[in-house]
Amino acid sequence: MNVSWRTLATVLLEDEVLDKAFSRAKKAADRVDDPDRIFRVRKQMTRMVQTAADIIATEFQELVSAWPSLDQSPLFDVAMIDACVGCDEYRKNLATLQWAAGQVQRIASQNAKKIIRTGRTDLMHEARREAYGRISSVMRQVGPSLAWLSEARETLKRLPKIDPVLPCIVVCGAPNVGKSAFISALSTGKMEVNHYPFTTKQIHVGHFTHRRLQYQMVDTPGLLDRPMEQRNHIEMQAIAALEHIGSLVLFLVDESESCGTPYAEQLNLLEEVKTLLPDTELMMVSSKADLLHPRPAMWSEVVEAETAWREAGAEGEPMLPLLLDHADRVSISATENIGLDAMRLEIVRRVKSARPNNPMELPEGWYRQDV
Repeated sequence: MNVSWRTLATVLLEDEVLDKAFSRAKKAADRVDDPDRIFRVRKQMTRMVQTAADIIATEFQELVSAWPSLDQSPLFDVAMIDACVGCDEYRKNLATLQWAAGQVQRIASQNAKKIIRTGRTDLMHEARREAYGRISSVMRQVGPSLAWLSEARETLKRLPKIDPVLPCIVVCGAPNVGKSAFISALSTGKMEVNHYPFTTKQIHVGHFTHRRLQYQMVDTPGLLDRPMEQRNHIEMQAIAALEHIGSLVLFLVDESESCGTPYAEQLNLLEEVKTLLPDTELMMVSSKADLLHPRPAMWSEVVEAETAWREAGAEGEPMLPLLLDHADRVSISATENIGLDAMRLEIVRRVKSARPNNPMELPEGWYRQDV
C-alpha cells in the first residue's frame, strides 16, 4: 500500500470530535415527531445516544482504515515511518482509536437499553446524560492519541514522495559536487523539492521516462554526504530505508575540488556509502567534466554522438559512447549538457539488469491477495 500522506484527511482533536458527535445527535433528536410525550422522549434520547456513538465510531474507524497498515506497507515506507514518528507509537495510537470505537458503541447500547426499559422521562434524560459522560470519559483517554496522530500526519506530509515500485536512483556524494544540477539536467520535468522531516536539508526528486517507465532520481543531502560519526540514529534508519528502494546508487565525485571537499575525503565517503548500502549496485561518476584540465579526450566524440542521436529523434537504446575521464571513470557535465544522454541510457541498462523479470513479482515486504 503506497500512501500519499498529503491526501490523508485532517485528524480531528478530542473537542472537535465531541462537538461534531453531540451536535449531530441534537439534530437527530430534533427530527423526532411523536404525539405521545413518553414515546417522543424515548426516541429522542435513544437517537441522541446512538447517533453520538455512531459518529465517533465511524470517525475513528475511517481514520484507522485510511492510515496504512505497517504489516502491508513497503519496507521503505515502514522504515521512514519508524524514522520520523516511530512504528510502536504509530501502532499504539491507531489501536487506541479502534478500542475507543468499540467502547462508545458498547456504552450507547447499554444506555439505550436503560432508556427503552423505563417509562419515566426523567430517567431517560438521566440515562442519556450518563451515556454522554461515559463517552466523554473515553474521549479524554484517546485525546493524546488524536493529538499524536495529528502531529504525525503533519510530519509525514513533509516526506518526499517516492514510489517504491518504480526504479529509484539514489544520487549521493559530498556537498556541492553537482548532485542537484545532475538531477535537474536529467529530469524531463520540474524537480520536486522537499525534505525529510528529521533534517533541515532539502531533498531533490527528479524523474525521467524511458519507454513509458518512469525513473526516479533522489538527492539525499544530510544522509549520505558526510562521515558516519556525524549521523544520528534517525538518519541511519533513513539510510536503511533507502536500501529498500534503491535500484542503483550514483556516487558523484568532483576531482576539481571546486565543491570545497578534498578529493581524498570524497573517496573516504565513497567507501562509507558502499558499507551503508551494500546490496545496491554503486556507480562512481565524475561530475563537472568541464572543469577538468585537460578535458576528457572523448569530449568531441561524445558531443557528436549525442547531438546526432537527439537530432534523429532520440529513439531506442543505442550504445552511445560514455564520456570517460583520465582514470576511465564515467564523467558528465551538467552545465554544458555533455555525457548526459549516454549517462541516462547507461542508467536504464543497469536498472534493467537489476530489476526482476517476473512482472507478477512484488517488491519485498509487499503482499498480494490472490483472487
